[in-house]
Amino acid sequence: MSIQKSVYAFLFLSVVLCGLSGNAQVLRKRTTLLMGGRFDITIVAKDSLSAAQNIDEVIAEITRIENLISDWKPTSQVSEVNQNAGIKPVKVDREVFELTQRAIQFSEATNGGFDVSFAAMDRIWKFDGSMTEMPSAQAIKKSVEKVGYKNIILDSVQSTIFLKLKGMKIGFGALGEGYATDKCRNMMLAKGIKAGIVNGSGDMTAWGKQPSGKDWNIGMTNPFHPDTLFAVVPLNNGAVTTSGSYEKFVVFDGKRYSHIINPATGYPATGLCSVSVFGPNAETANALSTSLMVLGQTKGLLLLKKYSEYSCVMITDNGKLVKSKNFKIKKFKAKL
Repeated sequence: MSIQKSVYAFLFLSVVLCGLSGNAQVLRKRTTLLMGGRFDITIVAKDSLSAAQNIDEVIAEITRIENLISDWKPTSQVSEVNQNAGIKPVKVDREVFELTQRAIQFSEATNGGFDVSFAAMDRIWKFDGSMTEMPSAQAIKKSVEKVGYKNIILDSVQSTIFLKLKGMKIGFGALGEGYATDKCRNMMLAKGIKAGIVNGSGDMTAWGKQPSGKDWNIGMTNPFHPDTLFAVVPLNNGAVTTSGSYEKFVVFDGKRYSHIINPATGYPATGLCSVSVFGPNAETANALSTSLMVLGQTKGLLLLKKYSEYSCVMITDNGKLVKSKNFKIKKFKAKL
């Protein structure tokens, strides 16, 4: 897997089912597969039927977005863009155009540490136990020769996307999941649904509170002991995403290489095994968590300073817990 976040959920949701007397509400949860990964959808509503109907609407919205932006669905607009790389610009919906525009802005902010054109990367790194030696420097360089956000041409007037090089591809991966969760939260709030969670493979956005009046509780997986938690944090209006490599990595000469690849160099991320980012929306949080994994602790924290509404918790390869200076979540107690 390349720069996109692992499909393994590094976060899971712990929900206590309880109601409020006098103004009773019910909590309903459904799990399904969408956008190539697991989605857990939780809705608090006045009754079971209403909750189920709203979950149906959330699933329909995620499916709609998937059919627009999935780079593995041959009929999607993003696939059409990729099929016409080096040939011609492709007109896309404004929604797709603006998502691409934001992804390029993240690519620029990280100098290519995050790159929406990562989809063209050759998968020369194997994290299934079959690799016995590192790829050659020449092979690594060649693996990213079709990657480069600067070769994406946007025409805002025509709403077109053009990839200059044949073989180029764009792909949103987990960024698309974060975008979908944000869209669904906003859709539910507009309908008057005051509480819920949409969790797309660990890209999680939450709003409101449990029927008991308590915040949602988010459990964070210990990357060194995946069957345990290292922290539980409250979340009521915001998002949290995690990028990490606790199950997919290789070790050469005592150095750990993550499955998350730096698209600017072709080399795996090193130094960090987990990054969790908290903030107002999941799309931005995902772009940041992936970028911080690639950039490493020092450069990553410098990048995060440009996004004052977002904070992070990092875990280094040697087990050190690092929090950004603006991390102010109360009741955060961590134990690795």
